[in-house]
Amino acid sequence: MLQLIPLALALAAQQVNAHGGVLSYSNAGTWYDGWKAYNTPTGQVTIQRPWATYDPILDATASTVSCNDDGTSGAGQLTATVAAGSAITAYWNTWPHPYGPQLTYLAQCPGSTCTGVDSKTLKWFKIDQAGLLSGTVASGTWGAGKMVAQNNSWTTTIPSTVPSGQYLIRFETIALHSLPAQLYPECAQIQITGGGSRAPTAAELVSFPGGYSNSDPGLTVDLYGTAAKTQTTYIIPGPPLYGSSGSGSTPSSTVGSGPSSTAGPTSTAAPSPTVSAGTVAKYGQCGGSGYTGATGCVSPYTCTKLNDYYSQCL
Repeated sequence: MLQLIPLALALAAQQVNAHGGVLSYSNAGTWYDGWKAYNTPTGQVTIQRPWATYDPILDATASTVSCNDDGTSGAGQLTATVAAGSAITAYWNTWPHPYGPQLTYLAQCPGSTCTGVDSKTLKWFKIDQAGLLSGTVASGTWGAGKMVAQNNSWTTTIPSTVPSGQYLIRFETIALHSLPAQLYPECAQIQITGGGSRAPTAAELVSFPGGYSNSDPGLTVDLYGTAAKTQTTYIIPGPPLYGSSGSGSTPSSTVGSGPSSTAGPTSTAAPSPTVSAGTVAKYGQCGGSGYTGATGCVSPYTCTKLNDYYSQCL
């Protein structure tokens, strides 16, 4: 039995990642469990599109950037009915990265359901964004930091003017603590009822992939450079917000919110896989100026210095 322990730890370590994603949702008093990455797909019934791992997407043009890997409909795919003008909250696992924007998108599906619809074929429009909220790029308050402060939750209101229909809703966190930027999108299927008549304009619509490029200013910002210490502006990637009069990327922002005291019970969220003490999972921080945590990475990863302020297990 004792000989099995190292093997078990090794297998567990292969599943561990330092990040995560959206694990559940709530709307109008109804709770919806999300997809449980690392669990068998068999028997999973959820409004969320399946996603495989807690790993980030490092290429903003990747085929999985719309709804994560692989983001297709699950065998037990459900659709939540959500009233236009109501608030929907997404709940993350414990999130380690407070530097970066929060974004929420919608994409309308053709026909009577989103089930079976390829998310890469849809046109997306942004209904919520929060970038640099205050302070400087290097040390200010970001949308992701606000999400963390809200008990790892983010609440977005479905605009009352959005037409009724079948939609995918895409919550996204972008982590900027290292480059390339780390993208974490997850999608869920919703039916919007009681909607309005304002369709998004052509300028407000993008495809994923296609909505971002790896050279976007909002994805290449250096948090540790000299300029970041005094810079107080940040260009959020993606199209202009739905309902705005401008075009192109816009500075932050309209800000989603979620009361930290009312975030969903953590007991219902899928737990993150654990790792033995003194080790850091893939993509986790393992060093840097002021860092006091563990410095050893799980096998086969090594602690790689990215700059004086951040080292990461790669």
